[in-house]
Amino acid sequence: MPAETAAASLTTIGTPWLWAVTILVLLGLLAVDFVITRRPHAVSMREAIGWTVFYLALPVAFGFFVWSRFGGTPAVEFFTGYVVEKSLSVDNLFVFMLLLAAFAVPAQLAQRVLLYGIVGALVLRAVFIAAGAAVLQTGTWAFVLFGAVLLVTAVKVLRDALRGGPHELDIDQMRSVRLLRRFMPVTEEYHGSRLTVRRDGVRALTPMALVVAAVFMTDVVFAVDSVPAVYGVTEDPYLVFATNAFALLGLRALYFVLHNALSSLRYLNHGLALILAFIGVKLVLHWAHGVWPVLPEVPTLLSLAVIIAVLVTVTVASLAANRRDARALAAAALDENSETRSPATSAGASH
Repeated sequence: MPAETAAASLTTIGTPWLWAVTILVLLGLLAVDFVITRRPHAVSMREAIGWTVFYLALPVAFGFFVWSRFGGTPAVEFFTGYVVEKSLSVDNLFVFMLLLAAFAVPAQLAQRVLLYGIVGALVLRAVFIAAGAAVLQTGTWAFVLFGAVLLVTAVKVLRDALRGGPHELDIDQMRSVRLLRRFMPVTEEYHGSRLTVRRDGVRALTPMALVVAAVFMTDVVFAVDSVPAVYGVTEDPYLVFATNAFALLGLRALYFVLHNALSSLRYLNHGLALILAFIGVKLVLHWAHGVWPVLPEVPTLLSLAVIIAVLVTVTVASLAANRRDARALAAAALDENSETRSPATSAGASH
């Protein structure tokens, strides 16, 4: 049965043994990933798909375990939170893609950079989850705070999405890069997966260290958004941690599967803005329902349905827009070719 948390009214299914097993499994999977990436190599599509399927099957199996052991409510909360975190992690992947391109990371080192980013994200999420649980135990006002954070973030994401234009990163203007360069010299070339090397008797950073630092800083930003988002689905700190862990574990492989598709999801940020705004409103309504019971709460199943509907809609809309643009480009190319041929045809006819 779910155990009461010691301090306040928050409940959790996270018994000590469940926490211990979860953390051991998580560390084991990370160890396997480090072994796999120890020898740098370009990731084939077959390898990436295999690991992606594995990391998608894990949360499904875990969700059914939660259902059989603790009932349908925490299981639905887990699946809903996982869908939210996975959708946000895709946006995280897009930023990773920009960073890898900006730092000209060699293909064989990309997965090691991603793994460093995943470990950093897991550590930060654990810290933010613990802080969020502590804040929630101080009173229901925390739901208003979390809701406000998500609504502000949603406005920012939507504004950036509507602005459009190409996404570019100037690594020389990144604070983390400038700070590291101020304190230590940086080599021009990569030295495998090493973060530092000794050059002329002086310890120097490699570009690998700079990109890892940049990825870590983006992890901080995403943790601020994602943890309140999943707390809008469930108040159970264990489920919040589990959804984050499962969503992050498969990012390394998913990156290589979606690398070419990420830029095609042109309306992804529009959808993420809607999801964040929806969960923000849900959190505020949850607080308001406790003050004015006449106001409704948003059921978890409805949240899951809305989130899936938004993700499907933005994906279909993105694919349709891409096909429309492709047809327009093909038609323009056809018109240009016909105009190029017409003078030669006319000359031949007059001859």
